[in-house]
Amino acid sequence: MATDWSDSIVVCDLRDEPALSEELANAGTKLAAAKDEGKSPNVVLNFAEVTYLNSSNIAQLLRLRKLAAEGRTKLKLAGMSDQVWSVMLLTGLDKVFEFASDKATAIASLQIDAGASSR
Repeated sequence: MATDWSDSIVVCDLRDEPALSEELANAGTKLAAAKDEGKSPNVVLNFAEVTYLNSSNIAQLLRLRKLAAEGRTKLKLAGMSDQVWSVMLLTGLDKVFEFASDKATAIASLQIDAGASSR
């Protein structure tokens, strides 16, 4: 479920299918709408409760990455299990996305980045 952590950060706590596809789609809708309004938030996708990814999920993640790039915001993936991390490594997506060890670290890094860029 997507949660507005702050005005500039949205956190999505993800779970396995079928909820995973729905949550990723909802995050994409939210990012697209915010981009159209000119106020795209940074997004943290918390994978702590996700045990596997399928090709559709990977395609959704790549679309989210594109939306974030178009809105000039950051997308952080956090809390990867070993199974999900191995999919990232095998597909080369470990070089495409930004990762954090857990949700709190991802949020903190986005807040630090926002503070540094406002100076």
